[in-house]
Amino acid sequence: MSQNISIVAAFIIYLSVMMFIGIYFYRRTQNMSDYILGSRKLGAWVISMSAEASDMSGWMLMGLPGYAYIAGLNAGWIALGLGLGTWANWKLVAARLRKYTELANNSLTLPDFLLNRYQDKSNLLRIVPAVFILIFFIIYTSSSFVASGKLFETVFGLPYVWALVLGGAVVIFYTSVGGFLAVVWTDFIQGIMMFCAIFLVPVMAAYALGGISATESAILASNPNFFAPLTKPDGSAMTFVELISLLGWGLGYFGQPHILVRFMAIRSLGALRHATRIAMTWVVVSLAAAVLVGMVGRPFLANELTGAGAEKVFLVMTHELFSPFFAGIILSAVLAAIMSTVSSQLLVASSAFAQDLYHTMLRKDASENELVWVNRISTMAIAAIAMVLALNPDSFILDIVAYAWAGFGAAFGPAILASLFWRRATRNGILAGIIVGGLTVLIWKQLALFGLYEIIPGFFLSALAIYIVSKTDAPPSEEITAVFDEVEKSGI
Repeated sequence: MSQNISIVAAFIIYLSVMMFIGIYFYRRTQNMSDYILGSRKLGAWVISMSAEASDMSGWMLMGLPGYAYIAGLNAGWIALGLGLGTWANWKLVAARLRKYTELANNSLTLPDFLLNRYQDKSNLLRIVPAVFILIFFIIYTSSSFVASGKLFETVFGLPYVWALVLGGAVVIFYTSVGGFLAVVWTDFIQGIMMFCAIFLVPVMAAYALGGISATESAILASNPNFFAPLTKPDGSAMTFVELISLLGWGLGYFGQPHILVRFMAIRSLGALRHATRIAMTWVVVSLAAAVLVGMVGRPFLANELTGAGAEKVFLVMTHELFSPFFAGIILSAVLAAIMSTVSSQLLVASSAFAQDLYHTMLRKDASENELVWVNRISTMAIAAIAMVLALNPDSFILDIVAYAWAGFGAAFGPAILASLFWRRATRNGILAGIIVGGLTVLIWKQLALFGLYEIIPGFFLSALAIYIVSKTDAPPSEEITAVFDEVEKSGI
């Protein structure tokens, strides 16, 4: 009982700080630019930590270690793909997107940017992307609620449904109240907590096992194939399709709205270079440590974890390694990871509804204050739908994330790259790419063809659709390409 009280105390301290931040930034949120992008005034440390915290989520502390617990170093291919994708996103997309969205009529959302970029009078480039954002973010958010349910179920023995409601209520509160400023500043704190936690647990577990050499021997004794990256958990060799499916996670970065919106909010292009170095350091260390958690957890834990229970390896190791209060602080990092991503996803999804659907189709003359409140109400509604989808406690977090990640990567990745780098891309080409990419993922997931991760066909079919339709279209007008040329001249 005293152990639970200590853990509860740590959680209460953490949650109180997060909610205080939400209340504080409520007073500083005056308009839609504040609510959605923090008026583009944020620095390198805040943006880099916020981008990676919102990216990695509970799946880095639960989903990826759970896969490594089953597959060993084979899970490293996902980490490698994500690391390369992160680097490419910061290097290729960040600066251009920051510059272009400001020049394109100060665009606040990705649909807003695409519409302004191609001067789309029909609003289809606002409405169609917004629909896909809502679909895939509801799926993505449900994965985070599954993670929160497993966390509270493991730590406190709470019924799974109660855990969903408790975790969801806190996130909804500070997201809907504080908006983007609350989200990025809580992400900054949460990113630090996640980094420390994911690094500390495998190091302490290896120390408890007798050091690096003893830990390596213990891992090999538990499963001789754990250090064979091309060997699957059942002992068979990986196929080429399976390898590119794991590496293909990296393609998803170019189309993740909750990450791309951080690039749009940074104070200056100069700050982006510093932010890139911070972000890459965080990502490389954290992903490597996440794989090590699962691998070291295999010999460290006396009782084997099976099925979806493998994704609790980080939670169980933390319980066994640390005192109750300190364990509570580390486990708060799991909640931090979940909350950072859910809050970002809810903010982008609600912004897509309020700015790109409600304002465009229902209330064109809506005031700034009205749109902020529509954002807040839609945040609650979207979260409620995601919580309903998360009611199954046997769901695999990594599987749900993979689905939504593929959806965003295929629907928006080629469209964003083409709009930033290809002068000849047209409005119809971008629209075709978004539709083809999104639908390919939705259909391929149900058919499970060739065992190929749906982001691979989705991404390349989307890119092909953009190319073919744009080439058959009339070239963009000089007015449309003028802003593109201005970005090119900046040397980005």
